[in-house]
This record gives sequence, structure tokens and C-alpha cells, in this order.
Amino acid sequence: MNTQPDGATTAESARLADDIRAAERARLRSLVAADMDTAASLHSESFQLITPIGALLDKTEYLGAVASGHIDYLLWEAGEIAVRFAGSAAIIRYRADLEVAFGGHRVARTQYWHTDSYELGADGWQAVWSQATAISVPGGPTA
Repeated sequence: MNTQPDGATTAESARLADDIRAAERARLRSLVAADMDTAASLHSESFQLITPIGALLDKTEYLGAVASGHIDYLLWEAGEIAVRFAGSAAIIRYRADLEVAFGGHRVARTQYWHTDSYELGADGWQAVWSQATAISVPGGPTA
């Protein structure tokens, strides 16, 4: 994997990486706001999420849970987003502070690692796979 797409100049690579970061930040805002039209446009039809507890949700299940309020994102603050390219795909990784309620049960604000893959389609960059991992180091730092 490269930090820039094949054949792209450094300037083009930087612009593409910024486009992907902007898409991810827009996706997070749409999920917090339960803006389902925007969220649907930023998730590919083949989207799959692996949750921090290991559950697999497809696009319909995931966005349906957000739309119904079963998953209610109260806060999702992403840190610096690292971007790597693999052909016409990009992989991103970042830490985020997340506060969420599942089925009405509030989960305390926690830090998570997020790894997502994006693909460039006719409608722009869309999330294809996503995985979140809670950061918990008992008695130690979370860095």
C-alpha cells in the first residue's frame, strides 16, 4: 500500500486524501445527526460494519438501527485521520471519542480505533468496510 495512489502526483494525492477525510467527517456528522439521506450516500451498497463487540451489520441493518434510534450517536469526535491508498481504494485509520446509546442504554464516552475502507465510485468516495475497537488498557495509558 502507498501513501499516494498509483501515478498520482504528491499534490493530487494530498487532495484525494483530503477528499477522503472530508467524506469520513461528513459520514460521522450524518450518523450523529441521524441524517439518513447523507448517511446512505456515504455508505456503499455492500457496506459492512464490525462493531466493537464483534457483531457484523450490513448497510441496511446499520443505517436502519441509526434511523430507528436503536443506535444513537451522541458524540463522535475523530482525531487525525491517516490515509493509505491501494489502487482505487483507500484505507483510513483514526482514534475517536465516541458516546453512544444502544437500545436506550447509554455507553459512557470511550475512545475507539476506527479502520475503514473507502472506494471511489460514480458518486464519490463511499465507506465499504468499517471496524471499531474500544481502547481500554486497565491501569495504563490509552495512547
